[in-house]
Amino acid sequence: MSAHPERPAVLDAALRSRVQTWIADDPDPATRSALTSLLEQAGAGAPVAIAELEDAFGADLQFGTAGLRGRMGPGPNRMNLTVVSRAARGLADHLLGDLGLEQPLVLIGYDARRNSEDFAVRSAAILTAAGCRVQLLERCGPTPLVAFGVRHLGADAGIVVTASHNPPADNGYKVYLGGRAEQADGRGVQIVPPSDGRIAARIAAVGPTGAIPVAESGWELLGEQLREHYLQAICALPDPDGPREVRIVHTALHGVGTETALAALHRTGFVDVHTVPEQADPDPDFPTVAFPNPEEPGAIDLALARARVLEADVVIANDPDADRCAAAVLDPHRGVWRMLSGDELGVLLGDHLLRRHGYQGVLARSIVSSRWLGRIAAAAGQESATTLTGFKWISRAPGIVFGYEEAIGYCVLPEVVRDKDGLSAALMVAEMAALARAEGTTLVDRLDELAAEHGLFSTAQLSLRVAGLAEIPTMMEHLRGAPPTQLLGADVTSTLDLSQGSVPTTGLPPTEGLLLLSRDDTRVVVRPSGTEPKLKCYLEVVDDVPAGISPEQRRMIRHRAGERLEALKDELLVALGQA
Repeated sequence: MSAHPERPAVLDAALRSRVQTWIADDPDPATRSALTSLLEQAGAGAPVAIAELEDAFGADLQFGTAGLRGRMGPGPNRMNLTVVSRAARGLADHLLGDLGLEQPLVLIGYDARRNSEDFAVRSAAILTAAGCRVQLLERCGPTPLVAFGVRHLGADAGIVVTASHNPPADNGYKVYLGGRAEQADGRGVQIVPPSDGRIAARIAAVGPTGAIPVAESGWELLGEQLREHYLQAICALPDPDGPREVRIVHTALHGVGTETALAALHRTGFVDVHTVPEQADPDPDFPTVAFPNPEEPGAIDLALARARVLEADVVIANDPDADRCAAAVLDPHRGVWRMLSGDELGVLLGDHLLRRHGYQGVLARSIVSSRWLGRIAAAAGQESATTLTGFKWISRAPGIVFGYEEAIGYCVLPEVVRDKDGLSAALMVAEMAALARAEGTTLVDRLDELAAEHGLFSTAQLSLRVAGLAEIPTMMEHLRGAPPTQLLGADVTSTLDLSQGSVPTTGLPPTEGLLLLSRDDTRVVVRPSGTEPKLKCYLEVVDDVPAGISPEQRRMIRHRAGERLEALKDELLVALGQA
């Protein structure tokens, strides 16, 4: 028996006071009630309730370049009506005060998650009361629709209430600037410094939620006209004279993409399209997937099963807010369906837009995405650009005509949507698959051709989820203190601490991360995730592919590259002190 038995859990008096103040100021009866019950349980010494309060009130949900994103529930470290109210007022104060705009126009959209519509309507009411002109989409829809609308309508700002591909318990608040609030190359692009910091300061200065003026009416509800204009814009991209014989399976993963994706595909002549019935309609519980992200293992299993039954040519998957796009195809050499990696699809799209659509300009990618795109651009006589991670940076690349990041984000029409857009990308995937079928080949065969022309660039990711965010700096310091001197037996020739700024080496501003490059062109980038409690390692190996080799020899090269990537993961675990 212990000589020092555990003392009963006790709720800190200062925390109790903060919770009581929050309850008195909370405009939402549901979260008020939930928090009152939690406080009663904590007062009775329930450890779980005390831990929940300590987490919910231990910090403020930070507004940054991704806006807000977090678990829904009461408290300043959660997504709720109070946090959203302050964010809306802070944005209004930035537009009206910092920028001095008269009656700024703000476009607001939302996805189908729980509370999304309530958060959107509350934002409209607060922005209207503050003196903004507000246009609110009358029903849920894809995130790219708002990114398009900010540019199309000349709006000064756009808001999308969405948590994208996060778990069901989460929600978020994404902000775009445009019109008079942003320079031309940043209109309809997610915010970057210093705008994010100035908006965050305005949010911090907002007083009690109960004192924020809230209008009862005065905003405009947008019907179907904006959706129609968006469809017209993206449907102009596919070649009207190109082949359309292709069988497609589409899944929206319980999100908002089905209606718009089908409308775009059908309108452009791709009519042999089949949905996954269990996942076609919006459902905030995402019942058939553990994580509603096409990249997650198992997420597209239902779509693949349907593709096998239907003998489809391609599976196209959108994430729940339809700003990302993934594709799976039957590998003719192995006889199995496989997901194209984000890098493979990015390279195929870039190549397709250059060859079939005559794109001329800058092809941009994030620093963690494959260098393969740069080789393809150079061979076509076009420029390429490398940016910081995220479309808030990719979309700002001067002269951009195409941009992508390995996390299945693609911008194929930057003058229409200057952000990742999973719906316009889906049209290009359909077109590529139809062309390949008409030519008696496949998208996997095209990847083999590109590898023979430019080298095989194979990529993988090592993702380390942490229990506490404090673990990430510890791992980064471990790596900085003793970085590897070799990668896969080849000497490391360059070690760049990206947090110190890497101009002129990469031309990029400072960002948290480390880049390693070895003598045999193996590359590793290590950085914290911007949206999840993860440390991510992005790995790339490069192999020459001799001309005229057999499909079996090509398969062996790919297999060996995969083995090297797995070995590289093991080396990184050691370097990060996680082995």
